[in-house]
Amino acid sequence: MSEGEARSHPRVGGQAVIEGVMMRSPTHIATAVRNPNREIVVKTEPFVSLTKRYRLLGIPIVRGAVALVETFVIAIRALGFSAEQATESDGGETGPWQTALTVIVALLLGTALFFYLPLLLTEWLGIQNKFLFNLVDGLFRLSFITLYIVLIAQWKEMRRIFEYHGAEHKTIFAFEAEGSVTVESAKRYPTAHPRCSTSFLLLVVLVSVLLFIILGRPETVGERLIRFAFIPVIGGVSYELLRLSSNRRIGRYLRFVMWPGIFMQRFTAKEPSPDQIEVAIAALEACLGDKLLES
Repeated sequence: MSEGEARSHPRVGGQAVIEGVMMRSPTHIATAVRNPNREIVVKTEPFVSLTKRYRLLGIPIVRGAVALVETFVIAIRALGFSAEQATESDGGETGPWQTALTVIVALLLGTALFFYLPLLLTEWLGIQNKFLFNLVDGLFRLSFITLYIVLIAQWKEMRRIFEYHGAEHKTIFAFEAEGSVTVESAKRYPTAHPRCSTSFLLLVVLVSVLLFIILGRPETVGERLIRFAFIPVIGGVSYELLRLSSNRRIGRYLRFVMWPGIFMQRFTAKEPSPDQIEVAIAALEACLGDKLLES
């Protein structure tokens, strides 16, 4: 298949879940997991983004904020399915509300650690200049996120999730380049992908620094809350930058912005085993269906 033909295929995105991978295409979501019996179990659901159904939600920046919410909801469901398969054999039970509560608590802790604590530390330093204040605030945030990623990458259970993350990237790379995927073809591709959640996370830090400089130094509780209210805007702008990075003509000018995210994937997207790539391929095939067979 030629390069032009490969680009004509529908773009897919993915996410590593516990012992599995979730893939999303313009029309379907598929979650593939390997259960304790070493069997691959796949769940497929139709999916059309709200940004495609409602024109207003599809405008730049707004669509990024919508995509964040959709990804959050989809991730909860994928994690719930993965947890169900993991506990089915031993008679355990993990309900969707338990999974949702775990994710919500994690988000609240993440907001406190990566947004509120850097702000408090910067205020404690007594910096008055708004540019310097927000620069130091951003450096604290970047340091905390980097340290957090490096530390959890040492955890054995998280390493397996990061290996599935690498399998997801290799599979998407192979599909986008060749139009079809096998374990052997996926092995040839790197684990770092420019349209990765890790790259997105680093972009969020960069965009937050620039936006917060405009907002100035927060003096009151209300001004602090305004910062948190701007998180969807930050996510939307970061989403647009991530989209532009994959554009051939524009992407080359954004390489310096994307490089930190690519570098951090050394920790978040590990080299997978062949059986992990098989799971990623199963998710890809399920979410694309006939479109993959037609390639």
